[in-house]
Parts: sequence; C-alpha cells; structure tokens
Amino acid sequence: MTQQGVRWTADQVLALAPDDASRKAGSKLATAGPWSAAGSSDEGAVWGLCKGSGKKPYQTVVDLGDAAGAAYKCSCPSRKFPCKHALGLLLLWAGDEAAVPAGQEAPDWAEPWLAGRRQRAAAQPAGAAGGAGGTADPEAARRRAERRAERITAGATELEQRLADLLRGGLAAAEQAGYGLWEETAARMVDAQAPGLAARVRELGAIPSSGPGWPVRLLEECALLHLLDQGWLRRERLPEALAATVRSRVGLPGAADGPPVRDRWLVLAQYDTADARLTTRRIWLHGADCGRTALLLSYGAAGRAPEPALPVGLALDAEVAAYPGAGQPRAALGERFAPPAPTGARPPGVTPAQAVARYGEALREDPWLESVPVTLREVIPVPDGDSWQLADAGSGSALPLTAAARARPGLWRLVALSGGAPVTVFGECGHRGFTPLTAWREEGGELVTLC
Repeated sequence: MTQQGVRWTADQVLALAPDDASRKAGSKLATAGPWSAAGSSDEGAVWGLCKGSGKKPYQTVVDLGDAAGAAYKCSCPSRKFPCKHALGLLLLWAGDEAAVPAGQEAPDWAEPWLAGRRQRAAAQPAGAAGGAGGTADPEAARRRAERRAERITAGATELEQRLADLLRGGLAAAEQAGYGLWEETAARMVDAQAPGLAARVRELGAIPSSGPGWPVRLLEECALLHLLDQGWLRRERLPEALAATVRSRVGLPGAADGPPVRDRWLVLAQYDTADARLTTRRIWLHGADCGRTALLLSYGAAGRAPEPALPVGLALDAEVAAYPGAGQPRAALGERFAPPAPTGARPPGVTPAQAVARYGEALREDPWLESVPVTLREVIPVPDGDSWQLADAGSGSALPLTAAARARPGLWRLVALSGGAPVTVFGECGHRGFTPLTAWREEGGELVTLC
C-alpha cells in the first residue's frame, strides 16, 4: 500500500490497530531501540527484528503493496492482527527513514512469505472465476424469505400493541416499569428475526430517567418506531426505494446491487463503535471524480476488530457499489486496482446552515436517519458555555458539537489545528449536532484524524 517510496503518517498506521491497547503497546515500540535489521522494499514490504523477552527476536514482516489490503506476519504468539510488533514497526517506518531504509532486499526469513503472497495475488482472478456461483436453490431461498417476512410482520404487529399500551397508560409508566420490559420486547423482536426493531426498542429502554426532557425524547422515538412498523406493514404501497430503506431499517440483509463506480476514493475517516455483542467499523470514502460520499460498514465479534482497515488520507483506485434504499450512503468495496496512494483531492465544503438543510432533505427519504456526511468549510471551533460549536467564519452561522464529540480527545486536536483560524472539517451532521471526524487546514492539506 505504498507507492514510489511514500510513507504513511502515524495516524494512518494507528488506524490499523485492532483496539486501544494495541495502539498504546505499538506506540511504545515505535523507537529504533528494540529493532534491528529493519528495512523496506519498493514493492511495499516492511520488515524488522524486534527484541523481546526471549533469546530470539520476533520476526515481523508487513506487506503493504497488495491492492487487496495489508497483511502481517510475526513470530510472536499474539492473536491480534496487526500485533503490537507490526504496529511498532510501521510507526517506526512512518517516522524514521534512517531506522527503516527503503529500497532494500527482503531477508531470507521474510522473502518466502512475501513471494507466496505475490503468487496468490497473481492467481486470484483465475481462482475467483472458477468459484461455484449460483448453486443455491432460488425456490428454497424464496420460501425462507417469505417465512422471515411473516415472522417480522407478526413482531411488528406485537410491537404496535406494546406502543399503544405504553401511550394508553402514560409515559410515566415507562419510568416505573424499568428496563426489563424493554429488554423483553427487544427479545421478542429478535425472535421475530427483526434485529433493527430490536435495536430501536433497546434504545427506547435507555431513555426513561435519562435526564431533563426524557418524556419528549421517548415520545419522539416511539413515533419513529411506530412509523417504521407501519412502513413495514404497508411496504407494498411504498415507492421501491423507500420500501428498500424500510427493509434495511427493520434488519433484513441486502446486497450491494448498484452499478459499480470506479473512482479514486479518498479515505476520509475510519472509526469503531462497540457494545457487548458487536464491534462496528465505519469508513467514509469520497470519490474524486463522481463527488459521491460513501459509507463502508463492517462488523466483528465483540473484542475483535472488523475488516477492512484503510489508511485515512490516502486514495483507493477501486470500484464501489451502492446498497439499495432511498438516499442511503452505504456501499460495498469491490475490486481494488492499485494500492492506496496520496491524493490532493478533498470534498467541497458547505456552510453550517447548508449542512442542516442537507440533513433535512435527507430525512424526507429516510425519516430514521441519524446523520448525514458533511464537509464544513472555513469554520472555527469556539466554546459555547459548557459546550462547543463550529462557527462559520463568514456568515456567523454555527453548528453545536454532539456530546460524543465533546468527550473525545479529538476535540482538542481540532482546536490546536485551528488555533483560532478557519479549518475545513468532515463529519456527521444530525439532530444531535455535528460530530467532527477529520480536518485539514488548506486545500489538499494533510488530514488530521479526530475520532
């Protein structure tokens, strides 16, 4: 994933880490002290020997030259990919050219693995073409889909009754009932094979007694859930794009069936969110030619980092296909034609007022949309009482930052980057405010990760 000797930044390397513990451990190994025989090749390989607790150093090699993605090999016993040694080596490579010189020949212990990867990459198109496709029984798949739809309909009907009971008894009853009632209802939605409904029910359960104004928030979320229920029960009457959105929101899996769009896709941001069940990775891409912003979603079991991990600030020559749904940004990453490479392309920015209008327009196509991707141009982070906002340097309009953004260390990176001067910020704009994800000072400037 390196081209013509271009080295990644530390932020791009750390974006590969599977968790915070790996980031911290890898950062401690980002000095020349524990490393020996380190080097890198013009083909994108990086290697080195890291002194450990045993007599033999750990043999660490990373292949960044494959368009399919980075790969790692280390003789340490860690089950994390990349391990702390691979992260430390890449951080050293990114920051100290003298410690990891370029244009070297791979050592004997690294060359067989690298050669094997090159051979497999060359043979992959032929192997993929020979795969067994279309062997599933279409009729059996249709019957399974019908049975699942019947279960979801039964679950949505039951959920409608639960919402009616709640409103009939008054919202105060929700506070007295506690979280158990909502968890029981969510379990019923899981049984109905509607994970999207289950997730929204669990969110309802967290609202009562959550602070001033919680009855209003509960009523708003109940209304959105009722709208989703009714959308599912009357999906045959909806326009196809909106019906696809309803199916997605309910939790039915879909395929990225849009036509593939090949472009130079700038990796704008990457971040993970986790709960007790799942780790979700969101990667935002921007097409330099098509001007479209696309979202890659991937999932991993709790405690495991999802794939892929892409370097923020570099661009992919790749195909991207859209998922169905009205105004949905989600897409699937298809064939990659070259390793990520530097680019000066940046998305055009809008004012805070235009960002809010863009979110309002998106809600007409997807009423359950939490936020939209937006690039704010020439804004300044300024304090607003106990909060912060991004104020437009020209018009004076401003967007408040979300509570999640205010709690992140990235806020102070944004303030430091700005220094009171206008910056361009990419992030997510929604009904809770704006969450900054990356920022840069001037056109084509280096992206600073804020998440």
